[in-house]
Amino acid sequence: MENSQNKILSKTFFWMFLGLLGTGLVAFYTYASGLYLSIFSSNSIGIIALIEVVVVLVFSFLFRKLPPIVVGILYFIYAFINGFTFSSIFAIYEISSIAFVFFLTAILYAVLAFCGYKTNIDVSKWSTILFIALIVSLIASIINIFIGNSLLDIALNWLIIFIFAGYTIYDMHVLRELQNDQSLNSEKIYIYCAMQLYLDFINLFIRLLRVFGRSRD
Repeated sequence: MENSQNKILSKTFFWMFLGLLGTGLVAFYTYASGLYLSIFSSNSIGIIALIEVVVVLVFSFLFRKLPPIVVGILYFIYAFINGFTFSSIFAIYEISSIAFVFFLTAILYAVLAFCGYKTNIDVSKWSTILFIALIVSLIASIINIFIGNSLLDIALNWLIIFIFAGYTIYDMHVLRELQNDQSLNSEKIYIYCAMQLYLDFINLFIRLLRVFGRSRD
C-alpha cells in the first residue's frame, strides 16, 4: 500500500512539473517570438480565457466519467493555453526577477505541500471557506480595477497568497485521501491532483510576482 501511495505521489508531482514546464515554454516562446503582441492587441486573449474556463469546468465536473487519456489531454491543453496568457509576464517583469520569484514560490510550495500531506488536522471544511474567500477577493480585485487603490491591491495580493497557501495544504491532504479511494482509477487520481496542485502553484507564483517582482523600466 505504501509503495502504491508513493508511486501516485511521485506521478502527481511529475505531471505537475510537466504542466509547469509546458506553460513556461509556451509563455517564453510566445513572448520571444512577439506573438504575445498579436494576442493581447486583439480579441484573442478573451477567447483564450474562455477556453481555459471551459477546460477547467469540463475537467472538474467530468473527471470521474472521462477516460484517463482524455483527462490527461485536458490537463495539457490547459497548461499550454495558459502559457499564452503568462507570456505577458516576460514583458512586464525582469527575467532575473521572474526566476527569483519562481524559486521563492517553489520553496514556499514545498513547505506547504509537505505540511498538507503530513497534517492530521481536519481540513474538510477548508474548501468552502477558501472558495468564499477567493470569490470575495476576486470581486474586490475587479472593483479595484476601477478604483485603482494601490494599498487595496497590495492587501488583496497578500490575501490571495494566503488563500492559495491554504488551498495547497488542502489539496495535498485530499491527495492523501484519494490514494486510499479504491473506486477511482489510479491513473486519473494523479492527473486530477496534478491539475489542482498546478493551479495552486501558478496562482501563488503570479501573486508573489506582483508583490516581489521588479518591473521592466
